[in-house]
Amino acid sequence: MQLGRDMIARIEDFEAGQHVSFTKTFTEDDMARFIEITGDVNPLHVDEEFARTTQFGRRVLQGMLTASIFSTMVGMLLPGSGAIYRSQTLRFLLPVYLGETVTAHFVVRSIDRAKHRLEIDAWIENAAGQHVIEGVCEAGLLRMSR
Repeated sequence: MQLGRDMIARIEDFEAGQHVSFTKTFTEDDMARFIEITGDVNPLHVDEEFARTTQFGRRVLQGMLTASIFSTMVGMLLPGSGAIYRSQTLRFLLPVYLGETVTAHFVVRSIDRAKHRLEIDAWIENAAGQHVIEGVCEAGLLRMSR
């Protein structure tokens, strides 16, 4: 499927304070696919017996697996089609466990219309509303030639 230029986000489409969210429940299969791609087999993630002996008490998701849903946010929701992921800061605050549902949030902080860029407050929260990851995203937008 090919998207036409009408489907590409434009800098004029955005305003400060704009908010989007995306909810995801991470499964054993998600973790297995992440491990297949990255090779991250840290026992905290893959060995239940080992994980029980840590301060977490059970297996936790890889932080970057959890944070990966920011990519979904940029590419699909805000800015969406035509986005260029320029940078992302991350602070890992709380563990996320297998089977846990989390919600990612983006709020447009500022817009540089001349450079076609958005600065976005980004965070992921657990079902209790606690922030598990926080950061700031910078996303650009494609400039289409006529």
